[in-house]
Amino acid sequence: MIGRSFLRSMATATKSVKPPIQLFGVDGTYANALYSASSENIDQTFNNLSKINDLIAKDPKVNEILTNPALSKDDRSSVIEVISSNLKLDKSIVNFLNVLSENNRLNEFKSIFEKFELLKNAHDGIVEAKITSSKPLDSKILKRLQTSISKSSMISQGQTLKISNVVNPDILGGLVVEVGDKTVDLSISAKIAKLNNTLNEAL
Repeated sequence: MIGRSFLRSMATATKSVKPPIQLFGVDGTYANALYSASSENIDQTFNNLSKINDLIAKDPKVNEILTNPALSKDDRSSVIEVISSNLKLDKSIVNFLNVLSENNRLNEFKSIFEKFELLKNAHDGIVEAKITSSKPLDSKILKRLQTSISKSSMISQGQTLKISNVVNPDILGGLVVEVGDKTVDLSISAKIAKLNNTLNEAL
């Protein structure tokens, strides 16, 4: 429903194109819809979204304004107008921001942008692998992981693997490997949770 309403609002949409990977959740639904509506201008759409994301990252006040639930619809529209004018955004992206505003989803922008980047990478034949560890991994381990993932069924022939290491102490140890829309949780925290569930079921 969100995707259909968004697609109708996109003035430049000429046809519906199925995304290269299927994403889920509210952010995934918006990213899927944006991809379908801008399939002929993926690079340009991504560049526009990147401008907004960079602005939000550099100016906390912008993010605060966009995510403020107390702002009226007119206030949000005015903010979008100023941002789009300063960044010289395409009309389709302005429409996108207005749809997010109407549905009180401007606070989801960063997550939607990240999901759209996954779709763009898949469109370009790039598969992103995010390796989450409790401590930074050295280059040798990352290289071994890259080789292993490249040879796995997660990567198809002709695709290019892009690997990144995210540090999250909460996983305690082990790894969480996310490749595209697939996740392999090998963390200690996951094993502890599984053990706790098993113990609870046994008691």
